Amino acid sequence: MSRQLTAGLLAGALSLSLLGAAVAQADETRIRFQLDWRFEGPSAPFLMAVERGYFAEEGLNVQIDSGSGSAGAINRVASGAYEMGFGDLNALVEFLAENPDGPGIQGVYVVYDGSPASVFARKDRDIESPADLAGKSIAAPAFDTGYRAWGIFAAANDLEAGAVEWQNVDPALRETLLVRGDVDAITGFYFTSLLNLEGRGMDEEQLTIMPFPDYGVPLYGNAIIASEAFSEANPEAVEGFLRAFNRALAETLADPEGAIEYVRNRDALIDVEMETRRLKLAIASVIDTDEARANGAGGVDEQRLREAIQLVADAYDLPSVPEPERVFTSSFLPPQEERMIFPERAE
Repeated sequence: MSRQLTAGLLAGALSLSLLGAAVAQADETRIRFQLDWRFEGPSAPFLMAVERGYFAEEGLNVQIDSGSGSAGAINRVASGAYEMGFGDLNALVEFLAENPDGPGIQGVYVVYDGSPASVFARKDRDIESPADLAGKSIAAPAFDTGYRAWGIFAAANDLEAGAVEWQNVDPALRETLLVRGDVDAITGFYFTSLLNLEGRGMDEEQLTIMPFPDYGVPLYGNAIIASEAFSEANPEAVEGFLRAFNRALAETLADPEGAIEYVRNRDALIDVEMETRRLKLAIASVIDTDEARANGAGGVDEQRLREAIQLVADAYDLPSVPEPERVFTSSFLPPQEERMIFPERAE
């Protein structure tokens, strides 16, 4: 065979290969996904699903971007800048109540079966229980879930909501104020504020920690959310996204240390030890719950969801109460048996 003919055949094969790749890429559904926060431990399953090709196997081209809070993630999905995102289901209730005629957004997979909101109080201020918070000062940013949902926590623990003195503070100052003793307590996400306090020299033994789920607050936490317009036009894509994520979450639960590598691959500057601990704290506190183990990851209990929506509407003084089906749909979830993903607990 002549050299010219061989070169021509090789060039033709290369062209066909590139054309095939282009066609395959064109067939993929693009999903821009907005996280609620920076690339930290809890973002591991999302990043794993990208890097291991789980989304690609579902015919999806997924772009994962860091965020700056649940409200931002929800607004960006609502605006059409992103097709899907990750945000606090209670913030979604607020958005839907305040925008009844706005773009539809729904939760499609609950990741945090309970709210990570927690009270962190100084033991040296004689605070051992919710009742001991009466007359004390508490600091948090005004948008903090613990701040916003304080009335729910107080009512669940027979404490007058107005019995404490609130200080609206910058997020960067919250833990510092507690460490310095300028306030008696703060509210914050369990796996964020605890690590921040430890980083500032305050050990867990010095704290009374009251996670909202352990103190009678039935709120759900963060969920994968999707634009209704996108879901209606691309139901298979949403189903595929959740299958891929569910697969990655199962592997994250089985091996948190290995999962952190996908976060480091995205942000080489992370503190691997800290983010591994953050991920494990998130799993233990709000992901691997008894209810999720019993019913499978991702879903909701309808009565609990209805109750949670009403509690949020009352606590946030919302203008309306969204119906549960506007807040969450289970229609895109993998079958329940595929969501029974939790490893056996150590004795």
